[in-house]
Amino acid sequence: MSRIRRNFSKEFKKKVVLEALKERSTLEVLAKKYELQPTQISLWKAQALSNFENVFSGENNDAEKKKEADLQVLYAQIGEQKMAIDFLKKKLL
Repeated sequence: MSRIRRNFSKEFKKKVVLEALKERSTLEVLAKKYELQPTQISLWKAQALSNFENVFSGENNDAEKKKEADLQVLYAQIGEQKMAIDFLKKKLL
């Protein structure tokens, strides 16, 4: 008897975690309501809490985006230089 693996959307997970954080009902009640295992809700809740510090740190987000853009520029320069080196090697031989 095989079970089909279910995939949950971000919106569904967010809704379940928000209800779990409100603590108006127990995990068992939420698990029955959403047809989940209580351990799954606990896992999602722990993941949300571990990433919670990133929610309000807008400056870190901007710094990360700038770092990504800088890396892309550097990779492009490396690619151009590699092409130039390969071209010159062919001309030399």
